[in-house]
Amino acid sequence: MAASEKRRLDAATLGELCLGQLAEDPAQRAEFMGFAGYDPTALRRAVGSQQLATGLIDYFAANEPLMLTFCANHGFRPEDFMQVWHRLNRAD
Repeated sequence: MAASEKRRLDAATLGELCLGQLAEDPAQRAEFMGFAGYDPTALRRAVGSQQLATGLIDYFAANEPLMLTFCANHGFRPEDFMQVWHRLNRAD
């Protein structure tokens, strides 16, 4: 993301962007679906849900090369991505 671009980095935004990246990579999308237990119909039904966004963020966070590529492609710092992940996974 360019410095002049003010896109809020939150779970919904990250989830949408992660899904977009997986849409471009069928092999990675299939791997995510296996990781998360989705079949194609269930994945389509989950689009836009908090559950899917959280699952996508967890998946990318668990796969450092994928997360780093994602961050580079979208101009995010990995630290910012992981801050969102940490907010979703608080041990309150």
